[in-house]
Amino acid sequence: MTQGGRRPPKFPLRLDQMAVPKKTLVKAAPAALPPTGLGLDSAGVRMRMVERLRAEGLRHEGVLAAMADVPRHCFVDAALVTQAYEDTSLPIGHGQTISKPSVVARMIELLMAGASARAAGRLGRVLEIGTGCGYQAALLARVARQVYSVERVKPLHDKARELMAPLRITDVRLIYGDGRLGHPPNAPYDGIIAAAGGEALPQAWLDQLAVGGRIVAPVHDGDARQVLVVVDRTEQGYTRSVQETVQFVPLRSGLVR
Repeated sequence: MTQGGRRPPKFPLRLDQMAVPKKTLVKAAPAALPPTGLGLDSAGVRMRMVERLRAEGLRHEGVLAAMADVPRHCFVDAALVTQAYEDTSLPIGHGQTISKPSVVARMIELLMAGASARAAGRLGRVLEIGTGCGYQAALLARVARQVYSVERVKPLHDKARELMAPLRITDVRLIYGDGRLGHPPNAPYDGIIAAAGGEALPQAWLDQLAVGGRIVAPVHDGDARQVLVVVDRTEQGYTRSVQETVQFVPLRSGLVR
């Protein structure tokens, strides 16, 4: 017995029996949320990709900045997201792929070397043939005043619209249509870039190219290979040059629902 006849308290005590000021009682911190994006939403991950591109010879600072800015992992399927910044093409469904970062960057750099783009320091109006998942269109929006992107596969057209919406890109118009026909309503274009290769460049693309503009597209060279072809339009006509070997999906006509 303690002094005064009071019995010592039994243990354990209830909270209301403890001599602890209420102001010292704090709530437990909530559990930390799991990280999102598997770490791929870090700008550092994209910068490492950019440094690889620079080491491989890419020199246009505007293109490098675009590659650093646009999150490629947002445009690939969840099962493939850990491969987003590897230099590889990845399937996006419907027999189509998102091209390798090095190929996308190389083609945009070639487009930027056209006469009009060099004079203005950026591209003006650009036509993209084959929207796919929308990644290249998002990159083009960083270096062009306006991008018109045509996709013949309706589910891919819809998918690109959905994937691009969170990025709030306002300078890209997505069009469901036959890319072989180009897009006459907004011609002429300072640049035309294609993500599919055929036996020859469609005449519609040549007709819709502005003087000073440039086409960059894969074309079969007759030896069962595809090569990047660059066509410039001058006041005197068209000039053509052949670049490196590439591999793209076939250029097809018609619409797919």
